[in-house]
Amino acid sequence: MADGGTGALPNEEERAFYRAVLAQGGRVMFREALEENPSAVLRLVQLGFLIHHSEDASLTAVSPRTVGNRLSAELRSAGTRMLLQAEEMPDALEDLVQAYDATPPRVDRASEVQHVHGFGQIRHRILQLEAEAREEGLALQPGGARPSAHLAAGRDRAREFLARGATLRTVYQPGARLDEATADYAADLTEHGARFRILAEPFVRMLIFDRRIAVLPAAADNSSAAFVEDPAAVAFLVGVFERDWARAEQVQWRTVHQDGKGLPVHEQVGRLLAQGLTQRTVAGRLGLGERTVAGHIARLRELYGAETLFQLGWQMRGGAAEQQPD
Repeated sequence: MADGGTGALPNEEERAFYRAVLAQGGRVMFREALEENPSAVLRLVQLGFLIHHSEDASLTAVSPRTVGNRLSAELRSAGTRMLLQAEEMPDALEDLVQAYDATPPRVDRASEVQHVHGFGQIRHRILQLEAEAREEGLALQPGGARPSAHLAAGRDRAREFLARGATLRTVYQPGARLDEATADYAADLTEHGARFRILAEPFVRMLIFDRRIAVLPAAADNSSAAFVEDPAAVAFLVGVFERDWARAEQVQWRTVHQDGKGLPVHEQVGRLLAQGLTQRTVAGRLGLGERTVAGHIARLRELYGAETLFQLGWQMRGGAAEQQPD
């Protein structure tokens, strides 16, 4: 049977040869046709547009209407078989499902909390949860810019998750919108239905899947994670997320590098200093360390010839520096 794609139809070269056969009255000698265009002859015979008569070694043309009706019937039959197979698939895999569900996870379990150690094991478990989630993903992601490798690997998975009808909400710190790759990632997924906001406050990394299981760091270097399944604990953590989400700022990610947020970091620092903010507050707003902010301030003082932080803020007021941050 011909396949169900465009391969079930003759290409332009084969169509031209079919018309040439019709121009000769719809009948040609098989050997002569092969000498002229063997690939087109064999393909048209295979599809049923030409019939080979072994008695007189000739080819005769078949009505495309007849061929089309036959191919349509074959495609409908194949489609019906595929639908039946799709309905039978869950039952056909039930023994494997039961085996999977019966397999104890290789983690340390204490009540409703699983402690998973090692970056590889943590990532493996999170990828499992992503694949199993069907309704909602919530994430608090501190630290500013996201690692480029994570963005590249996660974009397609997030699109697939959203395509299943699920929702995805993420809270970043202000430093995220200073990073072009992170802003582009958020803009792209926003167009697919995800939602991202910025919260200029410290918060702890957290992932929640289907309001059923939450993932929290269990070590300062993120080398250990706690997977919480206790319903009461998860409900509390969902409340923490919703509280932060409500306070977070909405962002037009497609224009984030056109409205001043995409300026060099030292200019971002200068804008906030011009508002009278302290070095510590500026660091919190931008998701940067205080030493990093201090380095940017030193660069600005040299640029503006300011001896003190007060003089620097005073000189930077006015013009673009007067624009209030979102």
